[in-house]
Amino acid sequence: MAEVKGIDLTGDGGVLKEIKTPGVGDSTPSAGCKVKVHYTGTLLDGTVFDSSKTRGEPFEFDLGKGQVIKAWDRGIATMKKDEVAVFTCKPEYAYGKQGSPPTIPADATLVFEVEMISWEAEDISPNHDGGMKREILEEGGSFSTPKDGAPVEITLKAECDGKVFQEGNFSFILGEGSEIDLPDSVDKALEKFKHKEKSRITVQPQHLWGGKGREKLGLPPNTPAVYTITLNNFEKVKDTWQLNSDEKLEQGKLLKERGTDYFKKEKFELSVRNYKKAIPYLDFDGGFEGDQESERKKTLTACHLNAAMCYLKLKQAKLAKDECDKAIELDSNNEKAFFRRGNASLELNEPELAEKDFLKVLQIDANNKAAAQKLAQTKQKLKEQKQKEKQVYANMFDKFAKHDKEVSSQ
Repeated sequence: MAEVKGIDLTGDGGVLKEIKTPGVGDSTPSAGCKVKVHYTGTLLDGTVFDSSKTRGEPFEFDLGKGQVIKAWDRGIATMKKDEVAVFTCKPEYAYGKQGSPPTIPADATLVFEVEMISWEAEDISPNHDGGMKREILEEGGSFSTPKDGAPVEITLKAECDGKVFQEGNFSFILGEGSEIDLPDSVDKALEKFKHKEKSRITVQPQHLWGGKGREKLGLPPNTPAVYTITLNNFEKVKDTWQLNSDEKLEQGKLLKERGTDYFKKEKFELSVRNYKKAIPYLDFDGGFEGDQESERKKTLTACHLNAAMCYLKLKQAKLAKDECDKAIELDSNNEKAFFRRGNASLELNEPELAEKDFLKVLQIDANNKAAAQKLAQTKQKLKEQKQKEKQVYANMFDKFAKHDKEVSSQ
């Protein structure tokens, strides 16, 4: 029987490590990295039960994701490139009491000789295009992670070509990182961070303001950057189902007010983001009664209307129209909803629909000068459109007549 020896990695003798060939460098893979190894697994009596070398193909897996036995997630995280190590693994860190029949018996202590070939940092890019790679430098202290909308506190150091272009401690609302000049991609990545985690994220240009860089920070276009971030603290945000009706209404109003603050600053993308985030807290009737129900409906309608205005400012007329439709469902005589939907229809080159909405506004309020002016513009546009159509048809008939004349003369 083989002699059991090595460094105790678990504190209870569950995983022992013996280095046979030292690795190179100082770095080791972190959770989420895709590692590539060769290995041979034996029982304590030396019986080989599995070997990647026999198959002639290295084994790849995502470290720290539970894709392998506990001993591997624990032990391989300590290996350097080109290192060869032997891990002796007690049953509770391997296949336990059940074993893995027919090759691994119950309650078996296993021995693995592992060669670390290479690893790649975890791909956390939105479309898994390899454009954002995370390396965990210091593991977080809990399993919880911040949600969109959570207040967070971070320490940040951003570099390109070895030069620091942004550094410091920052507090902001997750999802609104643009307020501290954080690219949306990195802002989103923080949702994967655990409390006190420190990670390095290498970001390719397509995920840095669409490849445009950030002139005010000194980041040139089409240049990758490296962000080293520590998540110092964050507040937990309750899910909608965890709130009572009073809390839902309060949260909806809070987000609506935040949206309005951003709108006043002409930050329309952040503004509409908050209006849209308010809607799930208000967008159903359950639990609201009396004055509270009236307030819910009023606030929800305002969120749809304000979101529509933001979309108009952002030249996204289709989305603006959708928000107006929702406001009209809540209030069938809402003057602002019909007016803004009319404007959206004009942007979409649908003057017939716009005309109906501006007429509806004037039906609600005959003194609405803005609607009267828009209606006049719409009628003029319809007139011009009909004249163009008439000219098209006239030209078409002229061509037909000319063609018929040429045929008859042959």
